[in-house]
Order: sequence, then structure tokens, then C-alpha cells
Amino acid sequence: MDRKLDIHPNAKALIFDLDGTLADNMPIHYLAFRSVLKDYNVDLKPDFFMSLAGVPAVETIARYNEVFGVQMEPEKVGHQKEAEYETLMSKMKPVEPVVELLKKYHGKLPIAIGTGGYRRLAEKTLEIIGIEKYVDVLVSADDVQHPKPHPETFLKCAEQMGVAPEFCHVFEDGKPGMQAARTAGMMVTDVNEYYEMDFSIA
Repeated sequence: MDRKLDIHPNAKALIFDLDGTLADNMPIHYLAFRSVLKDYNVDLKPDFFMSLAGVPAVETIARYNEVFGVQMEPEKVGHQKEAEYETLMSKMKPVEPVVELLKKYHGKLPIAIGTGGYRRLAEKTLEIIGIEKYVDVLVSADDVQHPKPHPETFLKCAEQMGVAPEFCHVFEDGKPGMQAARTAGMMVTDVNEYYEMDFSIA
């Protein structure tokens, strides 16, 4: 990948999604979902899994119920999936181009993370990839009423950083998150163009 990842000249604050943006852990989320969904005879493919990137587990499972015609309890299966994920998450690696950008602007601009994941696992992810000290604000699924693609996650990030939404630059890998950023009136960069996700571990 020859293109250089950088921020918009008008940016006064940076907001990063976490899973699939700073942490190359979407294949691990996929493994965890596949493992749990086997009990329900659901054969989950990577492409369909990725189409819901950034959507919290409970909403994702509700969507799987619709598409696959199954009757999973979203809360119960969500917790099963997160427990499975936690046993695998040490395998994750940082997304180097995005982490480098975050470190480059640490101390120069306010930095927030807006994730659809649970706070406890998000904090553990930051530790595993070694960036917890670079983050000023963390907004997780536990902190919002309306997950992505609703803009609440990113608007809360902006509010907590004290920066107007139009001056926030969001870095995302998921379509719901990109939609959330645009709805919030923020600048947005699709990080998928800057690295290859490694589904070979799955």
C-alpha cells in the first residue's frame, strides 16, 4: 500500500473506531461468532460478517436471526460470543498505519475512540496493542443508547473532547461507522484502503 494515511488539514480532533481500525481483530471476532453460531447451524461467511462491522453484538445477532431464520437470544448469544472472543483476543495485532497516525498526533490533537464494543473488552484491546496511554476519551457500547450507524457514539466523543463535530476527523473500517460519522457532520477516512485484513487465521 503506497498511499500515506494522514489527517484532514481542518481537523482539530481525531476519532478512531477500534475493532478493524486500530486493532486487526475482526478475524478474531469472526472466529468467535462462527464458533458460537455453529450451535445454531448457522454458517457465517466473512463477507456477510464484515457487512455488519461496527454494529454491537446484540444488534448483529438480531440481524442474523432475520437473515438466517433462527431464534437466538441476542443478549445470551452476545455474551457467549464475547466470552469466546476473550479467549482468542491475545492473537490480535495493531493496524500499523493507523496506530502510527494516532501516535503521531498524540499530544498535538485530542484523540478519542468510538467503538461498538463493550468498554471492558475495548480497554483490554488497547492494552494488548499497547496504545492505552495515547487515548484521551473512550466511548463504548456501554455509553450510548443508539449504536452506529446512529451518530451518538461519535457525537459523544466530540462533546467529551470539547471540539465541534465539523472539526473531528473519524477513521473507520465499517460502513455503519462511516455513515455515523457523515451523519454527525464529521470528516471520515475509510482505513480499509490502507491495510489488508488477515482472515487466514480463521
